[in-house]
Amino acid sequence: MTLTKNLTTRRTFLKTTAGTVAGLTAFSSAMAGKLISLESPPVSKISLGVFASYDHAQYLRGLGCSYIEESVGGFLIPKEGDTRFGQNLDSLHSLKFPIWSYVILLPGELKTLGPDANHDAILKRTELALKRAKECGSQYIVFGSGGSRIIPAGYDREKAKQQHIDVTRKMAPLAEKYDITIAVEPLNRGETNFINSLAEGVEIVEAVKSTHVRLLCDIYHMLKEDESPDEIVKYGKHIVHCHIAEKQDRTPPGVKGDDFRPYLRALKKIGYNGGLSIECFKYTDFDSEIKTGIEVLKKQILEA
Repeated sequence: MTLTKNLTTRRTFLKTTAGTVAGLTAFSSAMAGKLISLESPPVSKISLGVFASYDHAQYLRGLGCSYIEESVGGFLIPKEGDTRFGQNLDSLHSLKFPIWSYVILLPGELKTLGPDANHDAILKRTELALKRAKECGSQYIVFGSGGSRIIPAGYDREKAKQQHIDVTRKMAPLAEKYDITIAVEPLNRGETNFINSLAEGVEIVEAVKSTHVRLLCDIYHMLKEDESPDEIVKYGKHIVHCHIAEKQDRTPPGVKGDDFRPYLRALKKIGYNGGLSIECFKYTDFDSEIKTGIEVLKKQILEA
């Protein structure tokens, strides 16, 4: 009797345990499915910076900026020559406030396309800029340079596009050599008649096929071209850097009161983790306007 009872109890235990394990497995599988289906969107951590002379670096750091953005001609290849670049580099090493990126790679007279295209001179300047950006510990050089890429009246547009792609392809190995990313920047039609949207910028990026040639998203230019924030989501995988300014007069956030939240929301949606630089060229009062601009932009990022 005792043996029979013990065997029965053991069978009951094993049967119950098996059922419990099966139930837990099924529960775990179901929950895994729910976790996958309810997966959180990518986390976005936008770092704020400002395009300005490095003279403003200490002030911008005090305002909570992560970096400053300079120009190729102002910092890397100044008109005063190598001595001035050495002084700039000393300032950077002394202050240790990072320069992540540089704008205005090419002056307007140096043409990427058209009958006066000068690719040899462009590549020489680009290599020097990349080499020096590497010395500075920077990450990006912005390839906007609208004046250099204006298609002349009557010039074949497809030929012009191919010229621009060709020179960008030649830049790519140099960018890889110095491990600096070239960010192709679409500009509004008030500045140039070629590459005026994210879609057109992506055409160049995809034609070049280099991990070191990517896309810049400039919300100011998008606003000028009435380009939807949805384009950021559509082409998000190509975007490595961003600029921003108000639409009417290219003023910092808070001057005219532009609402950037739809565009900032799009950046969050793609899990954007790069820099967002306030890029303006004229200020009534730099210190005051940029302080307000950073405060307004931080608030809109939180609300987006």
